[in-house]
Amino acid sequence: MAFKVIEIKKSVLDCNDRDAEALRQELKAKGVFLLNLMSSPGSGKTTTLMGTIPALVQRGWRVGVMEADIDSDVDAHTISATGARVIQLHTGGMCHLDAAMTRQGLEALGTDELDIVILENVGNLVCPAEFDTGAAKNAMILSVPEGDDKPLKYPLMFSVCHALLVNKIDTLPVFDFDLAAVEQRARQRNPQLKMFPVSARTGEGMEAWVGWLDRQIRAWKEQ
Repeated sequence: MAFKVIEIKKSVLDCNDRDAEALRQELKAKGVFLLNLMSSPGSGKTTTLMGTIPALVQRGWRVGVMEADIDSDVDAHTISATGARVIQLHTGGMCHLDAAMTRQGLEALGTDELDIVILENVGNLVCPAEFDTGAAKNAMILSVPEGDDKPLKYPLMFSVCHALLVNKIDTLPVFDFDLAAVEQRARQRNPQLKMFPVSARTGEGMEAWVGWLDRQIRAWKEQ
């Protein structure tokens, strides 16, 4: 019996790319910068945001945060202590957000009187890299305990990101982790990638990261 074979993934991704670009242009017109922050679970995304948000506010930016998880509201509760406008997104078992889901989150959060919205994506180095959310920039966090081989194992994640934060550098004396190797391997995938060794716990390196993000927001608004 004859039957059709339909490449659903390609169709879905093509549709998402169109939705993402439309969302990106809408946010551009409103002057809202969307940052898509990705990483593995436990890499320190929320702790990094706890240091990033006050520094952005100090520079005069109005910040909103969307916390995406399969379940729970732990991260949103934590981030709310910064005073940022925050919303928790439950993905219903999905391991990523796509453009349509991001749009729903933005509508619920509300972007009026916001300059930057940070999407803390679901903890995963695979699925989130495949879906354009409509963000102006993508950033990822790799923590020292995860190992320096991740650019080899998850190349797409490093390819789609504009910034790489290597977190928990205060633990470098404990782990066999080669910063130079990570940079070399990541830049083989993405020569334009900006790398920021940081410790969200101690604050080391955070100024360079926030300074870069500040410049991206300004450039986005001035284009």
